[in-house]
Amino acid sequence: MTRAGRLHGNYKRFETMRFVTLNAISDRDTIPLDRPCIPPHIPVMTDLSHIRNFSIVAHIDHGKSTLADRLIQSTNTVADRDMKAQLLDSMDIERERGITIKANTVRIDYKADNGKDYVLNLIDTPGHVDFAYEVSRSMRAVEGSLLVVDSTQGVEAQTLANVYQAIDADHEIVPVLNKIDLPAAECDRVAEQIEDVIGIDASGAIQVSAKTGIGIKETLEAIVNLLPAPKGDRDKPLKAMLVDSWYDSYLGVIVLVRIIDGTMKKNDKVKFMSNGTIHGIDKIGVFRPQMQDVDELGPGEIGFITASIKQVRDTRVGDTITSERKGTEDALDGFKPAQPVVFCGLFPVDSSEFEDLRDAIEKLALNDASFSNEMETSAALGFGFRCGFLGLLHLEVIRDRIEREYNIELITTAPSVVYHVYMRDGEMIELHNPADMPDLTHVDHLEEPRIKATILVPDEYLGDVLKLCQDRRGVQQDLTYAGSRAMVVYDLPLNEVVFDFYDRLKSVTKGYASFDYQMTGYQTDNLVKMSVLVNDEPVDALSMMVHRDRAELRGRAMVEKLKDLIPRHMFKIPIQAAIGGKVIARETLSALRKDVTAKCYGGDATRKRKLLDKQKAGKKKMRQFGKVDIPQEAFISALKMDG
Repeated sequence: MTRAGRLHGNYKRFETMRFVTLNAISDRDTIPLDRPCIPPHIPVMTDLSHIRNFSIVAHIDHGKSTLADRLIQSTNTVADRDMKAQLLDSMDIERERGITIKANTVRIDYKADNGKDYVLNLIDTPGHVDFAYEVSRSMRAVEGSLLVVDSTQGVEAQTLANVYQAIDADHEIVPVLNKIDLPAAECDRVAEQIEDVIGIDASGAIQVSAKTGIGIKETLEAIVNLLPAPKGDRDKPLKAMLVDSWYDSYLGVIVLVRIIDGTMKKNDKVKFMSNGTIHGIDKIGVFRPQMQDVDELGPGEIGFITASIKQVRDTRVGDTITSERKGTEDALDGFKPAQPVVFCGLFPVDSSEFEDLRDAIEKLALNDASFSNEMETSAALGFGFRCGFLGLLHLEVIRDRIEREYNIELITTAPSVVYHVYMRDGEMIELHNPADMPDLTHVDHLEEPRIKATILVPDEYLGDVLKLCQDRRGVQQDLTYAGSRAMVVYDLPLNEVVFDFYDRLKSVTKGYASFDYQMTGYQTDNLVKMSVLVNDEPVDALSMMVHRDRAELRGRAMVEKLKDLIPRHMFKIPIQAAIGGKVIARETLSALRKDVTAKCYGGDATRKRKLLDKQKAGKKKMRQFGKVDIPQEAFISALKMDG
């Protein structure tokens, strides 16, 4: 081929490549070849009847994120080549565990069968009980919910918890039966179960397979036709709800907002009503699911703003945002702040990494408003932080993120809950760390947190579940049946749940039980602080609050484990569990002994006795002044005793 022919061929090939690079498009955005090169301009939505705001709620693993993927893909919001499973789950730990931790939002454009264009604002919510706060927060920003139920498993505990939150938020609920492509799917039975257990009409439940795409078109039409449009007035003063906020290292704090009344534009001066701070809007846009700038946000729309805010604590979730001038005077009700229910200490294995740990925790706290922390010291573990979490899974997620993202190896102390200690002078103290328990002579009584636990379990495992709850000091409140599944409601102490209750429940039911709980309040009980002493020195990291009736059993298990974990020293070491001054369990770690008579061959026995007495006196002195080194592995293993 001649040079002119090659040039002509290259030119024709270049002419067919329909792509362009624009400053308006981020590196993560790509333009499908079957679409215009310039990204579509997002018009200002003035007709509220063409907006639908909804969330997807379900039990864990019932297919919320997969359904969100298919809705995004079928409406060409994201090109096929850019699609991946769990598209809205942005954190690595979410993708590895296969769970949603943070609620995420995306704006979808959809042309319905009636020929009208609609804007669908979708919020994908977590399913685990530890992140129920994310669910309740998202509910307040939307008007309807898709209730996804696995057609092979039916209604589970978290299905109930989430749908009740949707009902409390006055949502229109559309039931969706997922996984109909599986051979074990029983749509009629599950629809009947939804009506019996939850009490909503499921006769018209949409049957879908989020994995294969069956029923996605019907789901989109149901969203448009069955869910209500938002209400609002463009001409009223700006009133916007702060739904969520997180920290971005480039943009500062990003604020997710839902506009109730009025409009919000770039360069507007807005006021956060809870603290009175005023900020100028630098950037305004929507998630598709990448950030995309818009001219303005109007009533009923969900989007984000950035305003050079440095700290997430300046943006209270549930706050009302209004204009600096002529703003609204009526603030929204807002949300209750997240209340941590489980506390534990986080200490670096290498004490020199404390400053790195401080930096890591500060950055995580910026991204997670429900995570609380304060500095503490331990005689055994050095400097660390006392942290509050919404549950054990929340604790595991935070710990894994610190170890992975910041490369810090951690020791986690025994999880504990918040107790109310009532002093004799009438003062009430919140006790987060058992080591801080005041002198019992000044204490009138203690109260521990209680929960209402809902357990759904197949009938054949019901006896094992009832025994487990009774062993954990539970009080049965209700027992009903939905087909072959029993629904048990128990009043349980939270302290008995945070250690290993969920693992034990899964074990005795072979994984078939589902579990959900909610806090109900505090109740007086016979609680005591159990201390662990090694060589007569208390180890505050191993202190715990226990019920007096179970203290001896718990103490004996702890000292027996420590005896196997602590290496032998040159002197005898007593390991004790005590309540106040009373020892309730003891094990003795025998001393390493050198054979001091090895060089004595025959002769008078007094010579050997003299050497042995000298050794005995030395060991007595060594025990008096010696220090017991407890390896970090011993702490970690001892704190896992309930496993």
